Amino acid sequence: MEHAVYLALGSNLGNRIANLKNAISNFPPQMEVKKKSPIYETPPWGYADQPAFLNQVVLVKTYLKADDLLAHLKRLESVLGREPSFENGPRLIDIDILFYDDLILDEPPLIVPHPRLHQRAFVLVPLHDLTPDLVHPVLNKPISELLLDVDRLNIHKFTGKR
Repeated sequence: MEHAVYLALGSNLGNRIANLKNAISNFPPQMEVKKKSPIYETPPWGYADQPAFLNQVVLVKTYLKADDLLAHLKRLESVLGREPSFENGPRLIDIDILFYDDLILDEPPLIVPHPRLHQRAFVLVPLHDLTPDLVHPVLNKPISELLLDVDRLNIHKFTGKR
């Protein structure tokens, strides 16, 4: 059975654009990329004293169950060079599950939908590019409405010129 999954990708260390592309190129065969948002440059969230991030949201299809997907993504982050850090600290690559079909799951470490996605413009802006009408199954609001409640001031499409 195939599952539709929205993933958030972020990077603020090294060659940020290459880190995002490298992550996506390593998705197959477990995940098939269906859609990719534009890439955005965003200020750090939660811990300000670090470089700006590049963020992107990707829609994938996968045969993996949610917990197997999480384990796979954590292994992939490690293979791609992510090293342990403090919460919201700098990272070479970060891959988070935002939505997994319409699943609602609260079994740490896996919480779906992602518990803070509705607070994060760096997730909502690219997610809105892909699916503005997707309804958050817990909050019962579309992404377009959730986006109205976050500060998008410093979220910019990445042109590579900054």
